[in-house]
Amino acid sequence: MFNWLSSLFSRQEKAGFRPAPHIQPVAVHQGYAMGNTLEGRDPAGVYASSSWVYLAVNRITEAAALVPSQVYRLDGEQRVAIERHPVEDLLDAPNPFMSRFELIEQTVGMLELTGNAYWFLAGDGRGQPSQIWTLRPDRVTIVPDPVNFVRGYVYEIDGQRIPLEAREVIHFKRWHPANDFYGLSALEAARLTISSDRAMAQWNHNTFGRDNGVPAGIVNIKEHISDSDFERIKREWRQSYGGPQRKTAFLRGGNVEWHNLGLSHTDLDFLQGRRAHRDEILNIFGIPVGLISDNATEANAKVAERTFIERTLYPKLMRISQKISQELLPFYAGEHIFTFEDIRPTDAQARLNEIKTAYPVLSINEIRTRYYQLSPVEWGEHPVNHDAPPLPETSTDENGADDSAPTPDAIKTELARWEKFTLKRLSQPDHRPFEVTVVPDDLAFEIRAGLLSAGEDSGAVKAVFHDARAQMVITE
Repeated sequence: MFNWLSSLFSRQEKAGFRPAPHIQPVAVHQGYAMGNTLEGRDPAGVYASSSWVYLAVNRITEAAALVPSQVYRLDGEQRVAIERHPVEDLLDAPNPFMSRFELIEQTVGMLELTGNAYWFLAGDGRGQPSQIWTLRPDRVTIVPDPVNFVRGYVYEIDGQRIPLEAREVIHFKRWHPANDFYGLSALEAARLTISSDRAMAQWNHNTFGRDNGVPAGIVNIKEHISDSDFERIKREWRQSYGGPQRKTAFLRGGNVEWHNLGLSHTDLDFLQGRRAHRDEILNIFGIPVGLISDNATEANAKVAERTFIERTLYPKLMRISQKISQELLPFYAGEHIFTFEDIRPTDAQARLNEIKTAYPVLSINEIRTRYYQLSPVEWGEHPVNHDAPPLPETSTDENGADDSAPTPDAIKTELARWEKFTLKRLSQPDHRPFEVTVVPDDLAFEIRAGLLSAGEDSGAVKAVFHDARAQMVITE
């Protein structure tokens, strides 16, 4: 047995790596006849008929479409932002009939419903795409290749098959453990739960709708009556007790009996069952129930929103951005990456502790650049609390007054304005920063760090400005 297995391997040692040997068997095994994994299924129909699927997909797609993006040039390990890279212009207007919001919305939506999303890159033959068109996944078939893994794509509509080259299509897909070419959607994983929930919704509709085919009960008239009396009793019964509302029947005489046949909503635990289906569907799509629950407290809603952004939305955006970096940016000269803005919430206290930990090892300029995105300053080459070198001499007029340095009164006046500005906007965590004009940069830096630690505590904010004024007195 082991001798036979050993014969499968070459005894000759080779330098370096060889091409992947499994690509050709995979391509031959799958072949064009594998067809599209969506054949015979209707993701669009499920999306349109299931309220929970519609809610989950819409929450994800609309949130993703709102996130800004940026192209960076790689300079070693550093990222340098590029203003208005051609890819940004292309995404802002992918084609004459589509906006950036619609492009991202459709891409993320197709990934959620089908596990696959396709962009067709159209151009004028000069080597760079000028338009992006989304392709319906149910019309796309992948053509495997023994060497390059994917030879191309076939887009079929109304019996017409349109061949597309591999370089013309960007294929976004989710991971599928049992398929080498197509992705697995969340809709597929939730198919049984969605089907059960739709059946319960339909049953509920039939229960309260008209012309229900299953009788709720039987009226049994024991004595033999004529046809005219029978029709009269049916007519009077329907006039009195028919319709969508529940009513109490009042009968006269002892020869008419009622036999109940149907099960009530309570017997079936109907509401609890639908609630369980809702929670399962939303969890599969990555939507915390706290985002849509009316009973969620403010704290629970904030935790749910943070969980949604960190564990659902951000990973989906990373899947798309890395694919764009891999297959779209190479059409342009240079080494670039595409990324969406990091929208993950940050812990202010943890960030402050990180900055304080960096005080002994990073200079003020390094802290300004890394944590505050501020430009370097002349006095920032030393760590925080380090004895700064003397400031350069400034020009004075004939009376000895400094022409460039702000007066202490001007600094105190701006500190008062800054304190009032901050206290007024404590309940607005995303307000614009105060524009410092005369407060020295080193003092302004310490005030900003103190305000970050103070958070929304008005007493702590006042203490920061009190310490700043005290420091001015000592300096004077």
